[in-house]
Amino acid sequence: MRLNAVVVALVLVKSLTVWGLRIIQSNDDGWAELYTRCLNDELQAVGHQVLLSAPAYDQSGKGSLDEDPLPLSRPCQYNSCPGERGPFGHNKTSPDLYWVNSYPVTAMRYGLERFAPRLWNGNSPELAVTGPNVGSNLGNLRFSGTVASAVYAGQEKRIPAIAFSAAAGGKRLPWDTSPKPVRCKLYAVLATQLIAKLTQGNKPYLPRDTWLNVNFPTVSDTHCTDPDDFKWVLSRVSSKFASRPDIKICGSERLPDERRVIDTQGCYISISVANSKDKATAPREKQKEVVKKLNSFLSCLPVT
Repeated sequence: MRLNAVVVALVLVKSLTVWGLRIIQSNDDGWAELYTRCLNDELQAVGHQVLLSAPAYDQSGKGSLDEDPLPLSRPCQYNSCPGERGPFGHNKTSPDLYWVNSYPVTAMRYGLERFAPRLWNGNSPELAVTGPNVGSNLGNLRFSGTVASAVYAGQEKRIPAIAFSAAAGGKRLPWDTSPKPVRCKLYAVLATQLIAKLTQGNKPYLPRDTWLNVNFPTVSDTHCTDPDDFKWVLSRVSSKFASRPDIKICGSERLPDERRVIDTQGCYISISVANSKDKATAPREKQKEVVKKLNSFLSCLPVT
């Protein structure tokens, strides 16, 4: 990644961020997973207050399961916390990094109900983000814990939420990996740019009963290495069972589905306005509200 491009990207983010937000973050890959920690670092670097509340271990594919946590019987993933402990805890030197020995939705619930009030003197988060997930979340989203924890924050607690996922370009890695792969910093910068754009205007940041599902394409040391290489494309969660028209954009009333976007040659990011009640594409009226927020941030796929 070219250093100058990253510096410019960070200056852009800081210029768009009018104030630091209170952000709660979770995932389903585990509290010590590298992508999640890279985004956490990036958000804090531009001035946000970030509370991480995520599973003690990898809990991928657990969907909307939610059960109160049990005491640890072994160390957290990557030996990131000792075993034989209570059902939740936080990093010794960073009391805003919490692990919860249960499912992703439970981790989000505990973060919202227990940890956030304590950290922010009774104030609630202003935004919920999950991920970036290690691997895409496309089409059928019901098994994704990364998606489910974002949906929980939005539907149950009325907090605007974004689920970030990244196409598999490598295996899960621990938080202390060194050197960090290019993709880790890159996904974090891109996610932070979107958050800055979405929240620079007045509240509400998202329409009620919606959330954003974002999928990043695969990157490598030679492919899509600069934040300026990427374009954000409004998409559908899935093209299946689509009867109602979408918002008219890029000359069409049918948005491309997410897989088509990230599979298009180039560096395209899919961003779908999704319905919290069924995890499918939100109605046109709600898509329109998001487009008003993002406007010039969005691009079109090339004509084929």
